[in-house]
Amino acid sequence: MTRQPAVARRAEALLGTAVVATAPAAGGDISTATKLRLSDGSTALMKTHPHAPPRFFEVEAAGLRWLSETQDDGGVGVPEVLAVDHDCLLLRWIEPAKLTIDGASAFGTALAVTHAAGAPSYGGLPALPGDEADESHDGYIGRLPLPGRPAPTWAEFFATRRVLPYLKLARDRGHASAGDTMTIEGVMGRLAELVPEEPPARLHGDLWNGNVVWGAEGRGWVIDPAAHGGHRESDLAMLALFGLPHLARVMEAYDQATPLTEGWESRQGLHQLFPLLTHAAMFGGGYAGRAAGIAARFI
Repeated sequence: MTRQPAVARRAEALLGTAVVATAPAAGGDISTATKLRLSDGSTALMKTHPHAPPRFFEVEAAGLRWLSETQDDGGVGVPEVLAVDHDCLLLRWIEPAKLTIDGASAFGTALAVTHAAGAPSYGGLPALPGDEADESHDGYIGRLPLPGRPAPTWAEFFATRRVLPYLKLARDRGHASAGDTMTIEGVMGRLAELVPEEPPARLHGDLWNGNVVWGAEGRGWVIDPAAHGGHRESDLAMLALFGLPHLARVMEAYDQATPLTEGWESRQGLHQLFPLLTHAAMFGGGYAGRAAGIAARFI
């Protein structure tokens, strides 16, 4: 490790601790990630984005802290937030280690605990410092804004805050055809009958394989959340969409800790409409067509 003076000085100003060395860290196509070795012997991760959208890192920090509230009860591991400002976020470093089957099972149990901690509403996002605790502010999913206004039911929330905004954006950018749009819109009116209503769960919100870090003793830690109150099947569907290793063991342990409602596997495609359409809006490709193909099965 060498020492990047500008990065080190910025971290030192926020932490009040000297930075001995810095090194580029993997991950993060939106922010620049840097590993920091501190003078007290600890290690931190610094994410920087000099032109971050308003409250970008503050929202992420609030989500991490909200999820971390479940750790003492056996919830998923969440790195400690050391400091946050408009242009950067500093977290306790999680040293990557090899995933074990026992670790996968433990992660499934821990995720069930985190989900069961609940949320005040569908769509509610963790309150930011200085805000009224009304959970009404917006967040982010990748580079895109994430609507945060609560809704009275999951079906209304999922249609109006998750699927339709990104379907419209994909269509406006030429990434979704008129046929794709019509098919996906056609299933929105059936959500309430297709997905059993449950109390709002405490969701990570962007739980793909890359946002799970396997640390010491195979423990799973979650990073980069788009945390909100939602249906617990949504996090599980995201894990399935992007292929978490040993997913079967994760799901078995989850179901033992908090039994899933019958038919959850057949509903995964519905929950996957949201991540597929955010990808369609950002990247184009065949994501909208894939989402339409899934939606067609439920019409």
